[in-house]
Amino acid sequence: MSAATPALAARPHDFSGKVALVTGAAAGIGLATSQLLARCGAHLVLADRSDAVLALADQLDGAGAHLGLVLDVCDEAAIGRAMAQIDDRYGRLDVLVNNAGVALLQQADTATSADWDRTMAINLKAPFLLAQAVFPLMQRQHGGRIINLASQASVVALERHAAYCASKAGLVALTRVLALEWARHGITANAISPTVVETELGKQAWAGEAGVAMRARIPVGRFAQPDEVAHLVAYLASPQAAMITGENILLDGGYTVT
Repeated sequence: MSAATPALAARPHDFSGKVALVTGAAAGIGLATSQLLARCGAHLVLADRSDAVLALADQLDGAGAHLGLVLDVCDEAAIGRAMAQIDDRYGRLDVLVNNAGVALLQQADTATSADWDRTMAINLKAPFLLAQAVFPLMQRQHGGRIINLASQASVVALERHAAYCASKAGLVALTRVLALEWARHGITANAISPTVVETELGKQAWAGEAGVAMRARIPVGRFAQPDEVAHLVAYLASPQAAMITGENILLDGGYTVT
């Protein structure tokens, strides 16, 4: 093993001088993604409803280069103000990671319209609003990457997931339209669809017998790790992925092939 191998593992890509906006950055996949992109030299805009992102901006590698924003991703006016801040501070935006999401699980016959509307607002409308908002910056610099966190629920039916499945399927369709319309501007758009991810919330939601049963349905026999998703995000954000656009990449341990 060469002496360079550990450094390469810690920094698989070089995003020096690049700016990435990650929503839902305070925990789970968003946190793992932010940590990895920061290690790779990116300047991070960390957006979350939790004010934990304010402290996180000073804790990541490259402290002082990052911006924490307490942001409701459903608030169109707040998104506009955030874009103005990003433009004023960095003058560019290279990567948008639409990670913020919600899972309100109910049987289809008892699901409430309020939960349906909230799911669609956070999981589908917010990524659309954010993509629209970053477009002028990416168009101006003749390139960018949009990466949407969908789910295996975008392609398979899961019980108690009517709103969630519909929102994630819609997100994949939106991704494809953005890829088609914005490729001429050098902007790629892709979706990542993980199986259950072992975040703190994932561990709680899939504890006990439910988790055992779900793992048994995944050919590799386990759930995904946040870092595994983060590394796929980083690849899609890299120059090496410039020819990949409009895709929905399943990171599901073979769940959807059975």
